[in-house]
Amino acid sequence: MKLAVISTATNPFALVVSKNGIYKTIPGIPTLTQALQIRMSELKVAIEKDAGEVVTGELVPPVAPETEVWGAGVTYLRSRDARKEESDTPDVYQRVYEADRPELFFKATCRRTVGNGDPIGIRYDSDASVPEPEVAIVVNKFREIIGFSICNDMTARTIEGENPLYLPQAKSYLGSTSLGPDITLAWLAPSAADMSIHAEIKRGTEIVWQADTALSGLNRTLPDLVDYLFRCQTFPDGVILSTGTGIIPPLEFITKEGDVISITVNGLGILSNPVVTISADVNEAI
Repeated sequence: MKLAVISTATNPFALVVSKNGIYKTIPGIPTLTQALQIRMSELKVAIEKDAGEVVTGELVPPVAPETEVWGAGVTYLRSRDARKEESDTPDVYQRVYEADRPELFFKATCRRTVGNGDPIGIRYDSDASVPEPEVAIVVNKFREIIGFSICNDMTARTIEGENPLYLPQAKSYLGSTSLGPDITLAWLAPSAADMSIHAEIKRGTEIVWQADTALSGLNRTLPDLVDYLFRCQTFPDGVILSTGTGIIPPLEFITKEGDVISITVNGLGILSNPVVTISADVNEAI
């Protein structure tokens, strides 16, 4: 049983419970926004009543128009090393990896986020871009982690490598984020120790890159990341935080248009996206 967002004839962002391929509404909680405005205990009771109606619709990314998607960076040893390799100022990544305060950044909105099977973008003005396979946490306004999803935090590697101050341009653009396929509820999800992550990139029929990691490799706790995210600001409609990546392709690797990036997380599912180039005229891409 999972939470999903589907597009129906009457609601383009309908929140449903997904079980055995059947979608059911949650009485009194028609959207993800409203689910993130109540306590997790209330949400759990509403879901477990199983009193909703069966509906049909198309699966869309598990975000709402009000949702903000944020990211955490340099939270794994591999991420630290990769950023140092590609950067002209490597010491900043060493320092943030060791610091008490994590690197947190705004990543995307609903409009910039794609779902499972949708095309994900690479910038035309970056010589190299790479996927960053991550576990995302779905947090309500009370700072409670209500569920988990899979995120591909695409990064324009050469733009960030040129100057860390270019991070917003490297991270946040149309189609820079994929999320899904749905939300695994926190009380039904595997533990961090059991949440293995496998990623691969196919070019035609050939796997040109693959790697594995696990959420247990995170150098920070999830409550610590949530605590810093909520410092000096509120998220009245909840927030999604992608927790950082422990696997990044080597420096010489370049993601190409037509590649298919797939991320598998034990207990959460598979998120797969073909790659397209976001051109100067974005209307030609996504």
